[in-house]
Amino acid sequence: MKITLDTRSLLLGFLGAGLMFAAISFKNDQNQAGGKYRAEVNANNMLVILDSETGNYIIAPAMQSAGKVQWIKGEFDKTFSTATDNKKEPK
Repeated sequence: MKITLDTRSLLLGFLGAGLMFAAISFKNDQNQAGGKYRAEVNANNMLVILDSETGNYIIAPAMQSAGKVQWIKGEFDKTFSTATDNKKEPK
């Protein structure tokens, strides 16, 4: 049995393989990191939850295992434009 490859068959083979690699490596345009809300806890146990679509956030300063946590609400755009800190001092 004699196998011969002509240029047309070779070109079609490479084109098919290229299409397969393109189809397999296709990525979705959606953000893979998560959804609408982002949460971050720093070393001082302060929790920040940000709504990434609207810019609203809530902060729980110095979360403790016992006692009440006083949540601070805010809007990122307003806080940034006025350059004021809306953190409340603990009582």
